[in-house]
Formats: sequence, structure tokens, C-alpha cells
Amino acid sequence: MAKIKHNNFIDTVDEVLSGAKKEGVLHLYAENKILTGRTIQIKGKEMFHFGTTGYLGLEQDDRLKEAAIQAIRNYGTQFPLSKSYISHPLYSELESKIEQMYGIPAIVTKNSTLGHLAVIPTLIRDEDAVIMDHQVHWSVQNACQLLKLRGIPVEMIRHSNLEMLEDKIKQLATKCNLIWYIADGVYSMFGDYAPIQELLNLTKKYPQLHLYFDDVHGMSWKGENGTGFVFDVLKELPENIVVVGTLSKTFGASGATFFCKNQKLRDKIKNFGGPLTFSAQLEPASVGAAIASADIHLSPEIIIRQQDLADKIAYFNQLLSEGNLPIISKNDSPVFFLGMGTPLTAYNFVHRLFKEGFFLNLGIYPAVPIKNTGIRITLSAHNHKQDIKALAEAMEFHFPKALEETNNSEYKIRKAFGMPVEKLEVISETQMQELIIEEKNTIADMSKSDWNLWMGKENIFDWEGMMYLENSFKQNPDPTNQWDFYYYTVKDSLGTILLMTFCTYGLWKDDMLATESVSIQLEELRKTNPLYLTSKVLSMGSLFTEGKHYYINQEHPLAEKAVKVLLDKLEEKYNALNADMLVLRDFEEDNKFDKTIQEQGYFKINMPESCVVENKSWTTYEEYAKELSPRSRKHFSKEILPFERHFDVVIKDKLDNTEIERAYQLYNNVKNNNYAINTFRYGMEVFENMNKSPNWEFILLALHNDTETPFVGVMFCYKNCNNTYVPELVGMDYKWAKEYQLYRQLLFQTIKRANALQFPKIDFGVSASFEKRKLGAKIIPKVAYIQARDNYAMEVMNTMQNDFKSLK
Repeated sequence: MAKIKHNNFIDTVDEVLSGAKKEGVLHLYAENKILTGRTIQIKGKEMFHFGTTGYLGLEQDDRLKEAAIQAIRNYGTQFPLSKSYISHPLYSELESKIEQMYGIPAIVTKNSTLGHLAVIPTLIRDEDAVIMDHQVHWSVQNACQLLKLRGIPVEMIRHSNLEMLEDKIKQLATKCNLIWYIADGVYSMFGDYAPIQELLNLTKKYPQLHLYFDDVHGMSWKGENGTGFVFDVLKELPENIVVVGTLSKTFGASGATFFCKNQKLRDKIKNFGGPLTFSAQLEPASVGAAIASADIHLSPEIIIRQQDLADKIAYFNQLLSEGNLPIISKNDSPVFFLGMGTPLTAYNFVHRLFKEGFFLNLGIYPAVPIKNTGIRITLSAHNHKQDIKALAEAMEFHFPKALEETNNSEYKIRKAFGMPVEKLEVISETQMQELIIEEKNTIADMSKSDWNLWMGKENIFDWEGMMYLENSFKQNPDPTNQWDFYYYTVKDSLGTILLMTFCTYGLWKDDMLATESVSIQLEELRKTNPLYLTSKVLSMGSLFTEGKHYYINQEHPLAEKAVKVLLDKLEEKYNALNADMLVLRDFEEDNKFDKTIQEQGYFKINMPESCVVENKSWTTYEEYAKELSPRSRKHFSKEILPFERHFDVVIKDKLDNTEIERAYQLYNNVKNNNYAINTFRYGMEVFENMNKSPNWEFILLALHNDTETPFVGVMFCYKNCNNTYVPELVGMDYKWAKEYQLYRQLLFQTIKRANALQFPKIDFGVSASFEKRKLGAKIIPKVAYIQARDNYAMEVMNTMQNDFKSLK
């Protein structure tokens, strides 16, 4: 397989979060000497605190504090021993009070993360399967990775997509005993709820279906005795449902709780539930505080506290309803999410609210898609109504100002979140009279001279090359290779061209740039579901082309504005097409417009490196070798020159029917052997169109003196009118590849042919950069910028990659 530089998910996350940290909205430190819950001091400024998850404010209750202090005095700072041996004296009282709250015994764990690690691998049997909501908390997803080591199917569905869930159930029903659907009760970012009643209906339809809820954000502020959102809906826990709650967050103490109806299962988890067996138990202070909190939950006081918070939530909802802020999920939970669209707008808004004296949380990638960046606002018992009113007024005042300062609009935000936009005016930078953007749908409508002057120097996208692409893909009967084409030109008021590019719209495999291990797993699944994990993508350039897919007059004073005009237009087209992803490629790593693009709601990923040979004219092999490094010269003399004599090299402008079928067979050999860049297979018509075009030629390598074997290697090459030679695709017979260094010989014969034709540049594209570098190629790092409707595909592939690593 050809090796390429793959994007690292962690690097992408690090870049996004590092940007937020530089903006001063993440990784902050509270500076208070004493915390009250109502305010918090950051960088010397006291702010009203609207970012806590202690919704009932119990973490500041004097009874919990005194209980924790007394527990330390009586029992020390910790009881350093596993609960499998003995629990410290307060545990029994806590477990008894939790059972009184719920009417069912609980297993108490150190925290919810360790709780999931203890419960899930014990609960789920080898003959079972798991389906996760892709927004279920990270701690749950992490625990489910352990199941894959045992061969247990672990699937994922888009957030609360019950149709997708039912499809997965049907697929797994004949293969598995129980099917567990795992979700949050209340989701931590948008504050929306799991559709519990609909899920209960599914359990009746499919008795195999069991439910596992992480309800840590639904605790205390909801339900009888503060037992949480899920228990409030269920009233009584059925046999086929498991619920995880918390003693942290709004409960005010520390730890987590696990509930199931089956006594044998509880005993099994308690006997050998991973961290329950081998980790230290809760500290006496935490248990003491939890007991004090449980007493409050068991008293009428909890109802008063719940109602007080509910009144504040209703008051905030009323204030918000008087304005027109894009609150993403309107309900009665204490979690609100204000859509911002782009990180830049969110940073601007957060800073504005900080200055006004309000602390809010940033919701950013990977917790949400990059274009779904927003502000998470949480209400608690600590907030006074006058604080809430002041916050609502500040939000209403600063929201339009943040939009204006960051080239954003409410229309864009609502489109990004799939919210109604009927009454909103489309405000776009493209309405500015000083710049005009034109859109065309075929290269035939573009000026040939202008196109070739500004765009035609790269790869195969000179005017004739674009015509070839349209002929091959525009009306292609195969939906996986059928593309729409869009051509964009930005001009100033005098008609000067500032920017040119082209885009295509079609299907991509989501794992196109994933590691080979992920693609191999997905191709197995695609044998029965060919379009599994594929997306409709609007992309700069096309899957067939590489290189600089844009021209920007960087010296023009309106260059940056021209880029913003294009981004506006592409976003409009993206939304009109209802595409799943918007991709801008292939930019050089340190391009001038990096900040501008990312600020408009794109995250940056590393692309495979591009390989280019600046082909200096040479007449002898010695002259060619002199341009190589000493190490590469040695490689050339030992791995390439000695093998040239084994081949007959033929250059053809046109292949006969037998030859083109052989060439297509060799292309398929490479395609079947290479998942480094996983694209759809091209059909025969793509190659037949090459055969008709005067710009294409074929370098054929046949074994010398072997008249019975057809040619064993082929390079499909495009002759760009602006002096670039493009070996676009390769085909090989792997029977001879290793013995005769076939791939290396194809690369060299391509260089040799370009030199004979006096092309000054060879665009070797991506993959196998190590081999190409040894023949004199310059390696150019490239990046792309991406928007996506959600993070579903990325999260699925990340779990597959983790699964592969764990099996190695």
C-alpha cells in the first residue's frame, strides 16, 4: 500500500482548542479566595456565574460542608483500601439513603467515568451488541471501546435518530442476543432530552432492545426525591433499563450511582466490576457530603429547590422568547445553548459578556461541529432573577454586534443549526457593490483565455482538462462518480479578476483520508451496504484533481474580502444543496488566508503531501543524477537503472480495445491494493474518455522478450497546456512488481517522458512521497478546511481506529 501522511484527529482538536485558549475563553483559572456560587473572579474581574453544572447549588450548602469536615475529622482524608475488602463506616449509611431515594439498591462508584468502566464491560455479554448515540458522553464511549476487544459489535447512530436506530436493530437482531442502546438522559451541550417514550415503544416492538442511560445532567433538579430526568419519565425502573446517576454535579458531593432491577447483575458488578475492585473508594469527605445531600433529597426541601430552579428556567425562557436569539433546544432543562455558528463570533460574544460581568461556557469542536460553535449557559440556584434578567438583556444587546463584527448573520447561524429562517433576510458580503461574484455551471461558459491564464497552470484543470472532467463525470450513470460543477469568479468594480476557482458536488467516502486500517474495515461493511459512511460533499476542486484549486490576486487590496465573498457564496450553495460537508482544498500549510478561513467556521486538517518535480532539462542519465541527493543517486543507480533493461517502454496517444481493457485491469489492481486514499472506483468510461482526448497519453511497460505477457505497467498521463505533465493514475501487474521494481520504473519513465517533451514541471500528486522524493520530487505539505453538519462520521472512524490500535 502507498504510504501517505494522514491527518491526526488529536492534532485537529489541539489546534481548535489552542486557538480558543489563545482567545482567553478556555483553560481559565478562578481567582476567588472564597466561592459563593453566584459569582466567579477571572483575571481580576468578578462575574456572575452562568457556567456551573451544580444546578441546585448544593455544593455550597453549609450542611454538606460541615458533613464533609466532620467525616475528615472522624475518618481521615481517605480510606485507602478497595471496597472489595471493606468499606469505610459511612458507606453503609449512604447506600441506605440512596436506596430510600430510588426505591432500589444502588452501586456507588468513584465517579461516572470509572462507573461506566466498571458497569459496561460486566453488563454487556459477548453475545450482545451495543448501539451508541453519537452525542452520548465521552466517558460512555470510552468504556464501550473495551467491548470491541471481545468481538462485541459496537455501532453508533446520529443524535436521537430513531429511524437509524431501528435500522441498526434490524441488522443486529439475528446476530445478537441483547441489543443495548446507550444514550444520555439530558445532553450536556444543547440541554435536550433523550426521547424516552419513543425508545420505550421500540423496546416493545423489539424485545431484544435494552436501554442504558447516563443521566448525570438530569439529576436532582428533576424527579421525585431528585432522582433525575430518566426516573421522572419511567416512574419505576423496568428490567430492560439501566440508569447511571451522579453524586457529583448538582448532587453537590462526589461519586456516581448505578441502578438496575436485577439483583444478580448488581452482585456480579459489585463482585468484579473493574475499577470497583481495583480502585480506591470514595474519600470520607465525599461520602459525608453525599449523605447530607441525600437527606435534603429525601426531605420536602428538594421540591422547593426544584421549583425555585424551575421558576428561574421559566423566567429565562420568557425573557428569551421576547427576543429572537437562536437558542438551539427550547425546553425546561437548566442547560441553554446559544448558536454562534463560527468560533470567531463565539469568541467575540464571550469577550463582550465577560466585559459586562457574565461568565458563560464556550461550546466548540469536538464537543459540537465547528459550524455549530455556540455558548452554553447554565442556570443554578445561585443565580438571582435580576442577574438572569441582566444576562438576557446583555445577550440581546451584544448578539447582533458580535455578528456584525465577525461577518456573520442570524440567517447563517439558523441555517447551520437547521432552524427556521423564513422571516430572516439573507445578508451576505456578496451584496457589496465593490465586489461581484459570478457562478457558472460549465467550463464552456468560462472565458478560455482567462481560465487558462489564472487557473490552467495546475494539474489537469486547464480549460481542456475541465472539459474532459465534465464529459467524464457530469452525466456519469454511476451515482458514486456523478458530479455537479460550479465555477466562481470574483471581480472588482472595474472587472479585474481577484479570485477564480471551481467546485464539484458529489459523493465522498468519509474515510477517504482515514488510515488504511479504518478503510479496510469499512470496505468489508460496504460489501453489503455500498454507501455506508458516505457523504454529499461540496468541495473546491474534485476527487480527480490535485494541486492549487484556486487563484487569488494576493496583491489586490480587496483580496481578503474576495475570499470572504467566496466563502459566503459557498456556504449559500452548501446549504441550498443540503450537502453534508463543505471542503476547501488544497492550500499550502502556511497560506495567507488561514486565519480568515478558520474564523468563518472551518477547521483545518492535514492533507496528504503533494509531490512536484521541477524538471530541469537533461540529456544524459548522469546529468539527471547530478540533480539528486547523494543518497538518491545511490538509489537511482541500484534500484532503477539496472531494471530498465527488463522493460520495453511504449508511449501511446490512443489504445486499442484490448489495450484499454488491460490498462483498466491494471488500474483496478492498484485500486484493490491501495487504501491510502480511499475514493470510489472509476468506471471504464473515464478511461475511454482519456482515449478520445488529445491531451492524454499512456506510458506502457512490457517485459522485454516476453511476447506472451501483455504490458505489466501503465501510467495514465495528462499534458497540461501550460507546461505541466501529470501522471494522474497508475496501473500495475503485482505479479512482477517486486521482482522488477515496477512502480519505481514507472515513476522514472514518467520523468524521462516529461523531459523528452520538455515539460518544466511534473505534478506527481499525493501518496508514495518517500519513493517520489528519491527521484527528485519536492514534498509540499498541504491542508484543507472543512465544515460538516455533525461529527458523526468522524467519531465512528475514530472509534474504529482506536479499535484497530487496541488489537495490534
